[in-house]
Amino acid sequence: MQSLRSIAVLATALCAILSFLPAVQVSAVPFQAEPRAAAASDYWLATIARQGTVWGANDTSYEIFRDVTDPKFGAKGDGVTDDTDAINLAISSGGRCGDLCNSSTILPAIIYFPPGTYRVSKPIIMYYYSQLVGDAVTKPTIQSTPDFQGMAVLDSDPYKEGGANWYINQNNFFRQVRNFVVDVRQTQAGTGIHWQVAQATSLQNIDFVMTESDDSQQQGIFMDNGSGGWLSDLTFTGGKFGAFLGSQQFTTRNLVFKNCRTAIYMNWNWGWTFSNISITGGTVGVDMAAAPQNQSVGSMVMTDSVISGTTYGINSSFSLTDNVPLTGGTLVLDNVDMSEVETAAVWSSKLQDKILAPGKIESWVSGTSYSNSASGNRTQSNLAAVKKSPALVDSDGNIYGRSKPQYENVPASNFKSAKAAGCKGDGETDDTACIANFLKTVAADPNAIAYFDHGAYLIKDTVTIPDTIKITGEVWSLIVADGDSFNDVENPKPVIQVGARNSNTKGEVEISDIIFETKGAAPGAIMIEWNLNSDPLKSGMWDSHVRIGGSYGTQLSESECPGWPTTQATDKCHGVFLMFHATPESGGLYLENTWFWVADHDLEVNNQTQISIYSARGTLIQSQGPVWLWGVASEHSALYNFQIDGAQAVFGGFLQTETPYYQPNPEAPQPFTPNANYNDPDFANCANGASTDDVPCKDAWGLIVRDSRNVLVYATGMYSFFNNYAQACVAEHNCQENMISIKNSTVDMYTVTTKATVNMIVDDSVEGPILAAPNRYVFGDTIAYYHSGSS
Repeated sequence: MQSLRSIAVLATALCAILSFLPAVQVSAVPFQAEPRAAAASDYWLATIARQGTVWGANDTSYEIFRDVTDPKFGAKGDGVTDDTDAINLAISSGGRCGDLCNSSTILPAIIYFPPGTYRVSKPIIMYYYSQLVGDAVTKPTIQSTPDFQGMAVLDSDPYKEGGANWYINQNNFFRQVRNFVVDVRQTQAGTGIHWQVAQATSLQNIDFVMTESDDSQQQGIFMDNGSGGWLSDLTFTGGKFGAFLGSQQFTTRNLVFKNCRTAIYMNWNWGWTFSNISITGGTVGVDMAAAPQNQSVGSMVMTDSVISGTTYGINSSFSLTDNVPLTGGTLVLDNVDMSEVETAAVWSSKLQDKILAPGKIESWVSGTSYSNSASGNRTQSNLAAVKKSPALVDSDGNIYGRSKPQYENVPASNFKSAKAAGCKGDGETDDTACIANFLKTVAADPNAIAYFDHGAYLIKDTVTIPDTIKITGEVWSLIVADGDSFNDVENPKPVIQVGARNSNTKGEVEISDIIFETKGAAPGAIMIEWNLNSDPLKSGMWDSHVRIGGSYGTQLSESECPGWPTTQATDKCHGVFLMFHATPESGGLYLENTWFWVADHDLEVNNQTQISIYSARGTLIQSQGPVWLWGVASEHSALYNFQIDGAQAVFGGFLQTETPYYQPNPEAPQPFTPNANYNDPDFANCANGASTDDVPCKDAWGLIVRDSRNVLVYATGMYSFFNNYAQACVAEHNCQENMISIKNSTVDMYTVTTKATVNMIVDDSVEGPILAAPNRYVFGDTIAYYHSGSS
């Protein structure tokens, strides 16, 4: 992810100042507690046998799993002892990737906290490729002391003197924090977590506890920069801010705020999707009015939510007459109940006036809308509610969602180990037959769960996942496709097949915490082919990703595939045929926080050198539905990043893309040939390769929707940052000609954002493209609502 924003300077400066302010002690009754050691737990993660190994690690004694109460680390969790140093030792031991190490995939760790209360007086620093996991049965508490010194109790990207960070925020990938109570009540200006992260990151099942006094200076989340990301199942009680947010894009679901003075303070963004948010009490539900004279907030969509007991529901700076930038502060409300808000559902701090009265809001837009026309309508008013496919919503009309399963009530004995079954996971041994047999055996036991101990499981032929099975990994276990075995581009075949082809398979499959990648070029590989048909919310993938190149063992790194303007595409740097395919026979597919990434830089090199990997296709959805794509990103494929083709009932809750940095060297579809069997775009609309203004036309599409019905997209962020590694086009807003294509389809899209494309949308039912220039905003270009097709 490339960082090109200037607006973030405001947030960064604020963060740098805050990071060096000493914490103010609370003048209150001194804390007293009876010592009570951390408790044992039945949570399977705490007791399962540990057999994981790291592909590429030189130290055979390296520990992947660390219990902070292990005597070698020494945390007590008794509510009295200062456990700061012990916890930080558990995280950092083993020479892991901290300061001066921007990224590495060969130093993963799970840091486990048993039930207990862990008092800390300094930040807990989260190293790269870490999962901090509290006990899921009885959540542990991390509690800051009255004399706490530092930015936040948990810090994902520490600031150093002078304002530099440990990590590059927009490349701060692969992190999880889940199952905690974070209590900052004893630290007057305490912050629960400093969360400055990028893709493949998540916060889940965390309670942030702050004082409920009128003068509280506490906040649950402080997010100043980044390019996320996923937040779910969080509660915030008290504080000045529940969540202080600023990032390029994020998807958030199931957040509860109680008596926060301001529940959500949106400092800046390019786009944000909120779903199933509950805000009760306080003064302001959402404050998105930052910098009203030159707004720093790009856009926000909120759906299926309730705000009550606040003075104001949402505070906005948007103005129909003198908005700066033109579409800054774009807001969409869809099925939001603010009938119990006191003064205004939407309040303008700029005008000091009510924009929208309290009430139940079916559909309301503040921004520019297009409906079967290339001419937009700038509005701040109610909008006819979109027709949602009944297959996508529950009995209350809310869009379905399901949090990542943690199997907290399943005993460790029910988890069956891939390595105990004889699979090597060493990145060298052919594990194909072993994995197929292992999955078949696990599927035969309805109580069993397939557990892939951390490792790299080499696959040399298609593995078909049984119809009904639960699969989970250990800090992103690797399923690795052998390039030589998947090299026939004329006869592509799946690496992992969920449900057999042409079998009309019905079943339930769950996959979590797995990464799928290749060992070498695999131009004939379909990384995941999903044929399974399921009932709603019974099958899906959570926190699982396809990563092509850029990491240890992939043979697609800086040394093989340098990213230079003079580089020519070679066979050894080809990626895959297709990263993810939901076939026409599939249905009931649920994806949450999944990232389909063709690497643009080398994660094992400290300066994260750019690389050129030529991978053909991103995410292809041909399912007859329903399909939910919650927080899904697909980046750097040559033909397209997303294509929805002949599909029915598809929901996207923030779809994020980037165009390959090397294009137009070569122009799409090179170095590949369109394949009619997959309805590839042929770029016939780009007869001359570039427009009359020499803007590249033969670049990857961010999104194609063709011959599809009931497609519902709640926010996009589709960015083009380069022309063959040069960036002069960014300031000119013309790195490529077109970004979104719609053909013969019924589509409704909210808060559509693109960057550096001349035409945001090309729709064959509309005369002329939807131009970006009239829709400029904070960083890119945004329209509030787009409709194509019959009403």
